[in-house]
Amino acid sequence: MSYSRGRKFRGYRRHGHGMKGRRGYGLKGGKGNSGLGKHKWIWLNKYYRDHWGSHGFTSHHPSREDVPINLVDLQENLPFFADMGIAKKDGELWHVDLSKANITKQAKKKLEEAGGGVELNA
Repeated sequence: MSYSRGRKFRGYRRHGHGMKGRRGYGLKGGKGNSGLGKHKWIWLNKYYRDHWGSHGFTSHHPSREDVPINLVDLQENLPFFADMGIAKKDGELWHVDLSKANITKQAKKKLEEAGGGVELNA
């Protein structure tokens, strides 16, 4: 008749699993990054010094190179642009400085497709 392993180890306190055996992650000192501020501190300083703290930089003022606008919006806002000094009316024609208005280069293409004219001033 066979007997269980538990019966085999009677009298041997830990049944062959050491001090912290049979405790899940006990033999490793915890799961994942646990213990980095306590008992794994030496390992952290030796191999993983950049674990805590901020790294690099974050721009809180992102550049806004292009502001998209529809041609309909551009036409509706011509008087507003004139008040700002971006557009001027010359007879029936409007002259709009798109670089001052910070409007995309794609507007040039759309204006030409719609039959308007675009002059590039260097």
